Amino acid sequence: MYAFRKPFTVATFDGLAYFGVDYKILLIIAQVLGYALSKFIGIKVISELKPNRRLLLLISLIFLAEMALIGFATLPAPYNIVFMFLNGIPLGMVWGIVFSYVEGRRFTDVLGVILCASFIVSSGVVKSVGLYVMNNWGVSELWMPSVTGALFVLPLLLSSYFLQRVPPPTALDMEQRTERIPMTKQDRKALVKKFFFPLLLVVIFYTFLTAFRDFRDNFARELWDSMGYKGDISVFSTSEIIIAIIVLLIIGSIFYVKDNFRALLTYHLLLILGTVVLGISTLMFQLGMMNPFVWMVCTGFGLYICYVPFNCLFFDRFIAAFKIKGNSGFLIYIADAFGYVGSVLVLLYKNFGQANLSWLNFFVYGTYAVAVIGICISVVLFVHFGARHKSEKLNQELDYGQ
Repeated sequence: MYAFRKPFTVATFDGLAYFGVDYKILLIIAQVLGYALSKFIGIKVISELKPNRRLLLLISLIFLAEMALIGFATLPAPYNIVFMFLNGIPLGMVWGIVFSYVEGRRFTDVLGVILCASFIVSSGVVKSVGLYVMNNWGVSELWMPSVTGALFVLPLLLSSYFLQRVPPPTALDMEQRTERIPMTKQDRKALVKKFFFPLLLVVIFYTFLTAFRDFRDNFARELWDSMGYKGDISVFSTSEIIIAIIVLLIIGSIFYVKDNFRALLTYHLLLILGTVVLGISTLMFQLGMMNPFVWMVCTGFGLYICYVPFNCLFFDRFIAAFKIKGNSGFLIYIADAFGYVGSVLVLLYKNFGQANLSWLNFFVYGTYAVAVIGICISVVLFVHFGARHKSEKLNQELDYGQ
């Protein structure tokens, strides 16, 4: 999926600006707006999705995304910006479909973290491929995204075929992780009403987290170039592979925590760890105590160790811990929808509110904001869920006693 979404961000489109806004920023905003709209649509579509419709929908969405990239290449700027918006709409629902294949299982932590590690690595890999296509094949910045996407069509079809052959959850899976079922409108309303406060805090944190994870991802080339790595193709993949391995090992180990509530609390500790690493590593970088490569790896680790749980595993354990009848897709898409709105707002603020601030300095200040907000919210959520689980357990014991 990332081959159809991220390669264009490795292009710089130097000297192009329309409506007083940098052309690349306009492209990113257009795609993210489409992506955010897709997340709002996905709140209903993904939460109601039935297993027999998944494969056809998945392949159709990828096909539409590639067609949009071809349209982007054929229409001149700035009119082709609309095709980047159209590219984002189908891609926004792909993750929900893919994760629906693996949620609600005893091995979801392992399967989920492998999926998440793949998208951490994929982002860097497809950028390296995109840069290679431009530098070695002579492909223009406009055609590079669709050419890169075309290179990954066959692997995607093959992967989709094997994904479809994944067997459904067993009876033991459903006993330990709660059965995952499509949700009605009434189910969704009841869940939000019951858990409004913690969900609100999650959405606030996730909005800031997504905005700056997306910023780091979309402007990786500008950040690396400003720190002396201009023209280095390998740096995109190398840094993200290191991050993916570390995140994979840490989050994957939570598979051994069988109690769902304890696992949920453990994820909160990881959120605190990630935000602390973000803040401390950025301070060390500013003081000259950490080199740029290590700092980019640390910020990537801090962002992804928080982002990955929210993107799937946090909600999977949350549903299992509180015995909720529904699926993770609904909660993931609520968080994602607002997260990508935040991403657009950050880009607009950078362009109109902090236009004179460099990409690097803007990202530095952003990491501090995510660190402070993240630590505060993670601690409050940890205490809240602890008290809530204890209260519900006590009520169940009283009901049983009667």
